[in-house]
Amino acid sequence: MKLVSRTALLGLSLGLAGCSYLFGDEGMFPDTSDDYKNAREQAPIQVPEGKETAQLEEIYPIPPVQDEALLEGEFEVPRPTPLVAGAGEDVVRIQSLGDESWALIAVAPGQLWPQVRSFLTSAGIGVGRVDAQAGLIETGWLELEGQTMASRFRFRIEQGVQRGSSELHVLQMHQAGDVTEWPALSDDTAQEQEMLRAVSQFIANSADSAPVSMLADRAMSAEGKLTLEDAPGGGSMLRLGLPFTRAWASLGKALEDSRFEITDRDRSEGLYYVRFLGEAADEDGGWFSWMFSDEDENPMIGRDFLVRVAAAGDKAVTVGIAPVAGTAPLEKRDQQALLTLLKGNIN
Repeated sequence: MKLVSRTALLGLSLGLAGCSYLFGDEGMFPDTSDDYKNAREQAPIQVPEGKETAQLEEIYPIPPVQDEALLEGEFEVPRPTPLVAGAGEDVVRIQSLGDESWALIAVAPGQLWPQVRSFLTSAGIGVGRVDAQAGLIETGWLELEGQTMASRFRFRIEQGVQRGSSELHVLQMHQAGDVTEWPALSDDTAQEQEMLRAVSQFIANSADSAPVSMLADRAMSAEGKLTLEDAPGGGSMLRLGLPFTRAWASLGKALEDSRFEITDRDRSEGLYYVRFLGEAADEDGGWFSWMFSDEDENPMIGRDFLVRVAAAGDKAVTVGIAPVAGTAPLEKRDQQALLTLLKGNIN
């Protein structure tokens, strides 16, 4: 597939030296940035009788606190959870599981939306339908070089697992007869993969200058799909908004990234048997540094645990961690610290 990029450049220069009649205090466009300092408080506007005023919504509403599990005893300030998992890594990563591929992008959905629109514009690809509420952008039919049938593509933007991150899914469809409904899977996975790589590269190249779509930002939450909660039977757990198959695979990688050795696993029971190795020696100020002094060794190092993944509906799971039978109990503070460590590495 070959996409031809068409870019129109418009050059415009304005000589503003000495043009105080335009932008000076007495000009046509005076600077009003300090006018608020002299503003007087006025009475609220009164609407005519029988009319109603529509309540204005906050542009950036404060979301409810979800990681609200409380520790017993004296309070100790924990290290904050990173805003985006894998901070410092690539902005864009293409991930695959089975027949599905998607791009994991370290920007909020409201920032990703205009980048996808910019990609389509720069590539000369016409847009057939847009639904910001659902995070969908559909192209028109495209005649691709070397292809006998026209194709169209659908871009689906979702919030990522971690807050402040996004996922981009691409679906391809052939123009075959009168069929207009999108298939569950792409008709041509090679075209899907090439389009996904092309838009991912564009996003990676323009990440530093990306604008934000207020409409998409408000429609698509950037809070992520992962929370730390109190478990029904006591203790704490993670709630992850992914189907079991993907959650199982994501947790396996997160355990390794969190310095757990996986000694065994039982997918049918949703169990990982792990041993905590402790944070790497070069990780100064790691997750557990706030719990132990320089003279104390983390007592979690070398301990064996069971990590259980349980389905919570079709598109969510819960993740719990507990000591293996016959070993010392796990204090709630330590349990939350281990879960928080995992939480920062799940994608």
